[in-house]
Amino acid sequence: QVQLVESGGGLVQPGGSLRLSCAASGMFFSIYNMGWYRQAPGKQRELVASITSGGSTTYADSVKGRFTISRDNTKNTAYLQMNSLKYEDTAVYYCMRVRASQPFGSWGQGTQVTVSS
Repeated sequence: QVQLVESGGGLVQPGGSLRLSCAASGMFFSIYNMGWYRQAPGKQRELVASITSGGSTTYADSVKGRFTISRDNTKNTAYLQMNSLKYEDTAVYYCMRVRASQPFGSWGQGTQVTVSS
């Protein structure tokens, strides 16, 4: 069965950086578009960044220029490099397969990112 396991979250000060990882198993990782989503307390889940199977990327306006999504198909892993973190980046971050701009599959546990001084 398909498993997506997020890791790399933590507590960071404003302006700091984190790198999230999403390890995939039970699927042909390289053929899927992948996305990083986040959900802050009291808010709806939102798409932060996505990467196609061919490596094309898109970003939410709120993270453009600060976050970078990438993938390593040899390791079945997607990444989200987050720089210049802000308080409003605090959320649980999830990775998902993406189809027709929509997430599909089961949500994992995610990884908590907390930006605080």
